[in-house]
Amino acid sequence: MEMNEMQYIYSAMVLYSAGKEITEDAISAILTAAGAEVDAAKVKALVASLEGVDIKEAIANAAVAAPAAAAAPAAAAAAAPAAEEKKEEEEEAVSEEEAAAGLSALFG
Repeated sequence: MEMNEMQYIYSAMVLYSAGKEITEDAISAILTAAGAEVDAAKVKALVASLEGVDIKEAIANAAVAAPAAAAAPAAAAAAAPAAEEKKEEEEEAVSEEEAAAGLSALFG
């Protein structure tokens, strides 16, 4: 989604935050006041897509989903020490093999 498309969504959020009705005229007025070029088709599509949407509920659901997404990197970070331990064990095994190979070269 391009930034200029986000302007339409931000306009709707401004109206919602101000307790105003989200209409084509209101969104167009905000965009015009901001100096943006208004595409009437995009405004109409946005207003139609928001019809029947409970914005408060949508925001609450988005806020709940965000921490769950942030928990995934934490789980990956917890797995990192285990991966490091495995890598160290592999390095130790390789070192022992190299040592054995070196000794056999010395003693034929």
